Amino acid sequence: MKKLIECVPNFSEGCDQNVIRQITDAIESVEGVSLLDVDPGASTNRTVVTFVGSPDAAVEAAFRAIKKGAELIDMRRHKGAHPRMGATDVCPFIPVSSVNWEEAIECANRLGKRVGEELKIPVYLYEKAAKDKARSNLSVIRGGEYEGFFEKIKQPEWKPDFGPAVFNEKSGATVIGVRDFLVAYNVNLNTKSVRRATSVAFDVREQGRVKTEDGTPSGKPVLDANGEPVRIAGMLKHVKAIGWFVKEYGIAQVSMNLTNIEETPLHLAFDACVESAAKRGMRVTGSEIVGMVPKKCLVDAGRYFLRKQQWSEGVSEEELIDMAVRSMALSELKPFDPNEKVIEFKIQSAESKKSLVKMDVRDFCNETLSDSPAPGGGSVAALMGALGASLGGMVANLSAGKRGWDEKLEYFSNWAVKAQRLKDELLSLVDEDTAAFNKVMEAFALPKVSAEEKTARWAAIEVATKHAAEVPLNVMETASKSYALLAEMAEKGNPASISDVGVGALATHACIEGAALNVRINVGQLKDEKFKSALSDKVRKISADSEAQFKNINQIVEGKLSKS
Repeated sequence: MKKLIECVPNFSEGCDQNVIRQITDAIESVEGVSLLDVDPGASTNRTVVTFVGSPDAAVEAAFRAIKKGAELIDMRRHKGAHPRMGATDVCPFIPVSSVNWEEAIECANRLGKRVGEELKIPVYLYEKAAKDKARSNLSVIRGGEYEGFFEKIKQPEWKPDFGPAVFNEKSGATVIGVRDFLVAYNVNLNTKSVRRATSVAFDVREQGRVKTEDGTPSGKPVLDANGEPVRIAGMLKHVKAIGWFVKEYGIAQVSMNLTNIEETPLHLAFDACVESAAKRGMRVTGSEIVGMVPKKCLVDAGRYFLRKQQWSEGVSEEELIDMAVRSMALSELKPFDPNEKVIEFKIQSAESKKSLVKMDVRDFCNETLSDSPAPGGGSVAALMGALGASLGGMVANLSAGKRGWDEKLEYFSNWAVKAQRLKDELLSLVDEDTAAFNKVMEAFALPKVSAEEKTARWAAIEVATKHAAEVPLNVMETASKSYALLAEMAEKGNPASISDVGVGALATHACIEGAALNVRINVGQLKDEKFKSALSDKVRKISADSEAQFKNINQIVEGKLSKS
C-alpha cells in the first residue's frame, strides 16, 4: 500500500470564503495531495480542513497553507467562540496507511522547522511529537489564547520549539503535532444557555468538574493534601468538552473532542449527553461531526443502535451508516452526506477509481457483454459468490425477525453479520480480478526490443499472471466459507426461506467452480512449476470439499421442499 498521511489544519477564519478558498487552493497546488473536506464555522470563526497525501506532499501542502493563512488572516482583528492562538491555530498529522509514528513525527518536525525559520512564526510541538511532555496537551499550550501569549512566550518554559521567542502579532503562534485520530463532535441541545450546555460538558468530559464544599459551581473548591482542587471525574474517558452558543443556529451545543474513538466511540458520547441533558430537564435534538470521520465510527454506531432496538445487526454498511445518521440526527443542522464526510468514501472518490461493484446491475451486465475481455468469468464468479453469501444473510435476517423466535435473535444476527463480511470480501474481489487481468495486459504491452527489455517483460508477465491466478483462488477460499452459513440456515433458519438457501448454495457452488476455471487458465501460462503445482493442489482440495458441502446442503433443501 502506498504511504498516506492525513493532515487537519485549523485556520482562524470561518466567514470569508475568499480567504478560505485561497488557503485550500494552496493545498491543492501540491501534486499528490487530495483535499477531502473544508468545514467552516461562522460562530467559531474557524475552518477545519482535511487532506491526505504522501508524507512529503502533505508537509509541502501544509507549509503552503500556513504561509497563505499568515498572509491573509490578521489575528489582531479575530473574534470567535473557539479557543485559538494563531492564524493557523493547530496543524496535526495523523497516519492513515503504511506510515508509522516515527515518520509522522518527522513530518511534524520538518514542517515546524520550516514555519519557524521561513515564516518567523513561533511553533510548539504537541501530542506524540512533543519534545517537552509537560506541554504535549493542546489545551495547556493554548492556555491564555492569543491575547495571553504576548507575555506567556517570554517565560523560559514557553520558549517555542521552532521560530522566534517573540509573539507574532499578526499571525500568532502555531501548534504542530502528531496524534491519534480525533473526532470533533458537537451535540445540540434545546436551550440557548451556555451555562447549561457547560454543565452537560462537565458531566461527560474526562476531566469532569472541580468538587465544591456545597456542591454548587460557585461554591468553595475542595482541596487535596497538596492544596490542589479535587475533581469529580466525568462519564467518559478520552473526551474534552466545553459548552458554547452557536449564533448561526440559535442553539447551545456541547462541543467535544473524542481523542480515542476505540475506547469512547461516537455513539457513547452521544448517549452520555442524552443522559446528562435529560437529568437537567433538557433534550438532545441532534448532533454534528466537524471535519471527517472514519467509516468504522458510523458502522459501529449503526450496530449499537440496532442492538438497542433488539434488531439484527447483519445489514449492509450503507444501512448501518444510515441508522447512525438518523439515530444521532446528524443532519439536523445541515445535510450529512457520507460520501463527503467519511474518509474512506472521499479518498475513493478523490482517486476516481472505476469500480464494477458501484455499477447498477444493467451496466455491469452491459460491461460484461461488451467486446472487452474484462470483466470476465473471474469477476462474474466472485459476484455469484457474493450473491450466495447475501442469500444466506437474508435468511439469517428473516429468521432473526421471525415472530416467536426472540430468543434466537443474537444467534441469527451473528450469522447475518458474518454474511455481510463475506459479501463485502467477495465484492472487493470482483474488482480485484479485473484489475489483476489488466496488470497482465500491461505486462504484455511492455517494450521487447532489447534483450534486457525482453527479459524484464517476461518477468513482469510471470509476476502479473501469478497474481491473476491467486485472485480467483482467493475467491474460492472466501466463497467456501459461505457453506457454514448456508448449512446453518438450511438446518435452523426460517423454513419459509429454504428455497433461498438452495439458490445461495447453487450460487456458491457455481462461484467456486467458475473461479477454479480461472485459476487453471492462468496457471497454464506460468513457467514456475512449483508454484503451479501448489495452486493446482489447493484448487482440487477446495473443489472436492465444495462438492461435498454443496451435496449436503442440497439434500437438506430437497428434503424440506418435498415436505412442503
